[in-house]
Amino acid sequence: MKKNPKQNLDHLKHYAINFKFFIQAFWKTILTWIIIVVFVIVAIHYKVDKTVIGGAVVIFGIISQAFVGLLNIIGLVPLVGPFIAKILALPFFWLINAMGYFVSILAIKRGYSKEVMNYRILTVVLLVGIVIGFILGKII
Repeated sequence: MKKNPKQNLDHLKHYAINFKFFIQAFWKTILTWIIIVVFVIVAIHYKVDKTVIGGAVVIFGIISQAFVGLLNIIGLVPLVGPFIAKILALPFFWLINAMGYFVSILAIKRGYSKEVMNYRILTVVLLVGIVIGFILGKII
């Protein structure tokens, strides 16, 4: 590194992200989260059922990829951001797979073995589709 501290800071400016560039890069994600927050506030004000609010936020968040955008923004935080993003992303797969096993056990006990087989196939297809979508999203 250079011996002058001012020159060191000038050198690091090339790696820093400007607020303007941050807004330009993530304007869709920011707008989506503003819409979600406004929807939740308005829905709570009008006393809409909380399960309806939660379901609408989850569906809208998945369709608009708001959760992925939020993980991308969290991943930008130096040092801890990538770890937090990985920690938040991995349990989703575990949760879907665990729910599948518990539902399978209950259904087999009640005599729905053929339906369980179809359900488990759909779960595996869903997980493979999510992985393929993640890979394509990273490539594109």
